[in-house]
Amino acid sequence: MQQHEIHRFLERYFTANECEMVERNFSYMKVQLTIDLDKVLMNRPFYWHYQEKTGAPPNPMALTLVTGQQQPSDGKGEFIHFGSPRLHQIFSSAKKLASFIRMYENAARQGTNHIPLNPWLCLNVKVSYQCDRKKDSILSYGLHLINGEIQSHFHETLSQKLLTKRIPDFCYTLSPLIKPISGIKRIENIITDYIEQDDHSWAIDARMRWKEDEDLLESFYEGELDKPESYYVEKEALKTQYDPVVSVDIINGGLFYLQ
Repeated sequence: MQQHEIHRFLERYFTANECEMVERNFSYMKVQLTIDLDKVLMNRPFYWHYQEKTGAPPNPMALTLVTGQQQPSDGKGEFIHFGSPRLHQIFSSAKKLASFIRMYENAARQGTNHIPLNPWLCLNVKVSYQCDRKKDSILSYGLHLINGEIQSHFHETLSQKLLTKRIPDFCYTLSPLIKPISGIKRIENIITDYIEQDDHSWAIDARMRWKEDEDLLESFYEGELDKPESYYVEKEALKTQYDPVVSVDIINGGLFYLQ
């Protein structure tokens, strides 16, 4: 992820979790956390235990996150980049807090007509190729639940739209003809086709490295009729290390009603 993508993600994350943006620009943001998000991000279990026991007024913390070169006026802030622990903590919390969401496009009304919003199912998935090396790919698909159209890179489409948790005034939703469970199956088939058509030379190379190391292992124990336990342990370790595995994990998903 580039820094501007991280900045946009953070803005959407805090807005979706109803945090107040005290101050923000293209380079940093000062965020007033909600009680729930303070509990998730700030690691203050003793404070919240005391507050709940005593009934004291809650005082969630504010957080200043810096994604660019410009610093806040007070010089305080936590620099966020793709490898930073804070960002991965936020990724993890986003997965727990919003594994599935329903949102609506805040469409601009033109004239006196009410605006129909079309139902889309979105799935964001991680495809992992793993042997002694690992490669992850993030895929995002959107399925129109009326006409069956499927769009790739759907997260990028959503990132360009103004979304809200509540249906906007003067808008109404169209009823889906495709059930979400059926839509998920359609997207699964698309992902299966993607994997089958991909380049799998990585798996062939892994099996070749596996064979080389296995031949070396056999040479160490050549001539021994009764192999010791260590031989079988090492042989199984090579299988675990090199055997190619493809896994698909759903990161999150949602129903989005779009103009």
